[in-house]
This record gives sequence, C-alpha cells and structure tokens, in this order.
Amino acid sequence: MNICHVNLARGFSGGESQTILLIKEHLRLGYHVNVVAKKNSPFSNACKALECSVIEVSHYLTGHSKDATSNMHVMHVHEGQAIYWALIQKLIFGTPYIVTRRIDNKFKDKWISSLAYRQASNIVCVSHAVENIVSRQFPDARTNVVNDSPVAYPIDEHALAALQSKYKDKFIVIQAAKLYKHKGFDITIAAAKRLRKQTDIHFCLLGDGPELHYLEAQADGALNVEFVGRQNDMGTWFALADIVVLPSHTEGMGSVLLEATLAGTPVIGSRAGGIPDAIHEEVNGLLVDIAEPEQLANAILRIKTDTTLQRKIAQQAPSFIDGFSIQHAANRYAHIYTEL
Repeated sequence: MNICHVNLARGFSGGESQTILLIKEHLRLGYHVNVVAKKNSPFSNACKALECSVIEVSHYLTGHSKDATSNMHVMHVHEGQAIYWALIQKLIFGTPYIVTRRIDNKFKDKWISSLAYRQASNIVCVSHAVENIVSRQFPDARTNVVNDSPVAYPIDEHALAALQSKYKDKFIVIQAAKLYKHKGFDITIAAAKRLRKQTDIHFCLLGDGPELHYLEAQADGALNVEFVGRQNDMGTWFALADIVVLPSHTEGMGSVLLEATLAGTPVIGSRAGGIPDAIHEEVNGLLVDIAEPEQLANAILRIKTDTTLQRKIAQQAPSFIDGFSIQHAANRYAHIYTEL
C-alpha cells in the first residue's frame, strides 16, 4: 500500500509523535511512504531519518505536483495546515485524502476549512468526544474513531538514580504537557496546595509554554510544587513518578496518559474531551470532574493510600493498554484506506 502522510507543523508535539509512530509502523509493514512536511521543521528532520521520501514545502500553497501523489492510494492528513495542502492536491490531481482530527475544539468559521473537511473521504477522530463534535459540524461526513497509541520511551538508569536520590522518600506526582491554559496546570497547583500538609507528596510540572509566569505566580509559596521545564527523557520521568495527572479543561485524547499507563504508572485525568477514552476507572487510574482540584487531591490520596486499588491497577492496566497499540491503530487505518 502507498500512503502519503501530510503534516506541516512548525514544531513537534503529540500529533507529530503520533504521525511518526504510524509512519514507522507503515514502513515495518512494507508500505511505500511519502511524507509532505514543513521545510526544516523538527518533524521533517525526524522523517528524513526514516526510510521514506520527504517532500519539503514552505507553505500549503507550494510543492504541488502530480509526482508527489501519483502512485499514492491516499493522502493522510495529520494537522490543520496540512488539510489545505491535501485539498489543493486533490482538486488538481484527484488524489483522495483522509484527516486525523486530534482536538476537541469547535471548527473555525472559515469557508476554506469547511470545504477542506467536506472534501475529505473520511474524518478519523482520536476519541469519541472528537467524533461527536465532527458529526455535529459535518453530519454527512464519514467518520471513524482510531485512538492514539502510546510511545514507549527508554529509561536512562543513571538519570533515574539521580532523580530518585534527589526525591528520596517523596511520593512524586507529575504533569507533563505544554504549559497551555487548557491543560489544567492551574487545577494541579490548586490540588497541590490542598495537599501541603502531606509533606511527602511532591509535584513536578514538566513542560514550557506561555502560561509559565502565571502558573509560577499561582504556585508562589507552595513548596511542594516544582517547575522542572521541558524534559526529553520521559521514560525516566515515568519510571520516577508514582502518579501522572492530566486535569485538562479540554482535551482531544491525552496520549501522555496512555504513555504513562504503558510505563506502568497510574494516571488521573479529568472527564474532559477524549480523556475518558484513555482512562478506565480503577483499571489504569481514576477520573475526576473538570476544574475540581478537591477531587484531584482526593484521587491522589486514594491511589497513594489504597493498596488494593494499587494492586488492581498493576494487574489490569497492561491488558487495557494493549488495545491502544500502534499495530491495532495501523490495522484500523488499513481498513479505512481500502474502503475509499
């Protein structure tokens, strides 16, 4: 099968990680893969290290040619700018495209965006919450749900030993994400303040972003909260953590929860967007209501103190996470490609 993946992101975040994961699986399966990527972007550079053809473009209006997709069964779009590139390529050369929709936001009120989604042969949603939004906006669209898959990260044993020494006798709660307002770091900090008397619980907030100064001001005086910046060795941090939390206000899926589960770490998330797809209550973690720091604090204490729940999660989480494997996702996508 010949697939052209299109991702024009300038940076590299969860969506790009998921795209790379799927490309690697397609290459393993023997697919012929083309990639259309933003020129000199981290995503493009990552694709160049793989056994696939990379077409770099500076804008969605550039780089169009018959050769780019002439032998491709389908274009697979992975982010917002890429859908416009695929739309133009389809209108000129006739190659169909599908879209993976990762966010649970309402659609922009733009005619070109509406046209691009209506021209897609299938809109694949990473969660049922995203599919509900798509179906309301485009009731005639063909949709499917294919959940994100967890990335398995290596553990740096030396770095882990250093962190374990630094946080000796601490119960470590981490949140790892870009410091955006919708990620709910404010809820984590509010929960941490409620748990200040639990002196062995320590919160490590991983990430950088526009909300840093606001969140630092909110956390002022909370000695159990630490901003550790963007971290690349997530396998090491998952191995250190006792709990990973994601109390988002909105969320397409929350793949960090799947990655933590794969690493064997219990998770807590809000009932926002697609997070309930990523957490099965008392199987790999706990769910709390949106914007409820008291519930988050109580859930942290429950996992910390309830040994029966700890054993239950340890026993059941591995079989739960198997259903999110990249092999499973690639098989679902293969059915979608062949049905076009």
